[in-house]
Amino acid sequence: MAKAGFRLALLATLLALMVVLLGAYTRLTHSGLGCPDWPGCYGFISVPSTDAQLAHAELHFPETPVEAAKGWSEMVHRYFAGTLGCLILLLTARAWKQRKLPDQPLKLPLFILLVVIIQAAFGMWTVTLKLWPQVVTAHLMGGFATLSLLFLLTLRLSGSLPALAIPRRLQRWATAGLVLVIMQIALGGWVSSNYAAVACVALPTCHGQWWPAADFTNGFHLTQHIGPNYLGGQLDSEARTAIHLAHRLGAVLLTLVLVGLAWQLRRVGMPKLAGLVLLVLAAQISLGLSNVLFGLPLALAVAHNAGGAALLLTLVLVNYHARTALVRVRGGHFLQWA
Repeated sequence: MAKAGFRLALLATLLALMVVLLGAYTRLTHSGLGCPDWPGCYGFISVPSTDAQLAHAELHFPETPVEAAKGWSEMVHRYFAGTLGCLILLLTARAWKQRKLPDQPLKLPLFILLVVIIQAAFGMWTVTLKLWPQVVTAHLMGGFATLSLLFLLTLRLSGSLPALAIPRRLQRWATAGLVLVIMQIALGGWVSSNYAAVACVALPTCHGQWWPAADFTNGFHLTQHIGPNYLGGQLDSEARTAIHLAHRLGAVLLTLVLVGLAWQLRRVGMPKLAGLVLLVLAAQISLGLSNVLFGLPLALAVAHNAGGAALLLTLVLVNYHARTALVRVRGGHFLQWA
């Protein structure tokens, strides 16, 4: 039976997914600086449209002409993110009020609230620091973290997942898979924030070579100077190639680990969960390959972000199962961990 707050947590999770996808759309349409200030847009609550508002924008932001489409892309993302923040605040207040109820999570909602406050700060810095890639990537990771934590809270409030006897080795595979998914999402964010998605436009080679010239030092230089802003990127071709190659290699490693995880899930009698892992993995690989082959079309690029979110949530689900009743196999006997 679902616990109090389950529906609200589920709604917040769905809204967080929408915020992540809107953020991807904003980033991929180069709309991150569609509004050069924060939290408003040229000093207004919406994108300037009247003659007086446009004159105000031109006076105070002469170096950033108003582009309505990009401005609305950015502001819609902010509206949804603000609504999500209010929902999380409500979730936290409700959890605090019901903290004396049995098995009612409190630390997790409080932590989610802290994460979303930090995430809002990174959203502001994304604009004020002119798309500095470190901040953009951290902002992306914050969005995925918020989504996964809300999903975990929803699982804990669902009351529908029974405790399972899971071998210790499966828990290790599940943990490794989750860590690698997080690392791969971070690499994907670094690819996107440095405009390296089309650094290699062929498969399986890059620039006609299996290992082309690549500058990993500059590609992963975390303190590089960005100039007036980072719109369009500042790195040379070899640095972007290094970032792209790292993402490809990470995908290969992640695939091997998740296939192994699926095999372990089948061995312990969880074929549906194994099938889900393989299905989401196959979809994400297909989307990644398609983005390279078709030159990063917007719909496929946003779908690739959705695939990353689906893969992350799938691994959260697997780890939730694996940790609900963690057991260690010793001498053929199951010893349950409290």
